Amino acid sequence: MINGFIALYIFMLAAFTGYEVISRVPVILHTPLMSGSNFVHGIVLVGAMVALGAAHTPLEQAIGFIGVLLAAGNAVGGYVSTERMLEMFKSSKEGKRGKSA
Repeated sequence: MINGFIALYIFMLAAFTGYEVISRVPVILHTPLMSGSNFVHGIVLVGAMVALGAAHTPLEQAIGFIGVLLAAGNAVGGYVSTERMLEMFKSSKEGKRGKSA
């Protein structure tokens, strides 16, 4: 079993590593990276649903339900923002053709 200090150390190490990796990503790769992170948010959503399914007490169920809501909002928001970013890469000619037809 992992005790509190080891879990805190692992969390801090993961947070530092994540920050260092993300801060070194070139600007041109942010959209594909965002799409990849949406995949991770989907995994978080599945984990929250599994945790909610294993909840027994009303407090555990409430926390699990909030977790599912937050994870779903995070995943949907990520896909919406990725879609908006991808719209910026489309040429203006494509938009004009679509409106006149």
